[in-house]
Amino acid sequence: MRNVRRTPAPVPDINVTPLVDVVLVLLVIFMVVAPQLEKDVPVTLPGIFNVDPDVKAMTDPLKVTIAKAGEFHIGDQQYDLEGAAQALIAEREANPYRRLALRADEKLGYGAVREIFNRAQKIGFPGIALMVGEKHRAGQANEAPAEPPAPGATGG
Repeated sequence: MRNVRRTPAPVPDINVTPLVDVVLVLLVIFMVVAPQLEKDVPVTLPGIFNVDPDVKAMTDPLKVTIAKAGEFHIGDQQYDLEGAAQALIAEREANPYRRLALRADEKLGYGAVREIFNRAQKIGFPGIALMVGEKHRAGQANEAPAEPPAPGATGG
């Protein structure tokens, strides 16, 4: 038999030199660009004297529920539109920083909600939110959450 010398099979080895080159180039680019990102036009911002206090009323809004047209509930009391407006005025005077959350039945027309929303804006609540529930597609569970998610705030 013939003595055949076999050369060992090449062992795969990853060449990391190009990777190191790319990483070093990126490092240099970030070192040059990062200080430029922090530069801005220097301005002196105006100050204010009466800063809004961080009170519980900002996180605990007054809830107004509209069950059907002409039926407004604030707390446990039921009002008509004029009575609800008077109750909102009293609440605003008692706590001027408290926000308002409006909840309305989905079958109500926009006009019923718009009227109380307009009155609340005129009264001067610092923020008015419209509370909504989660909709479900056909075939999914049709259960509404026990408590609606946090209201989406709108300026008012």
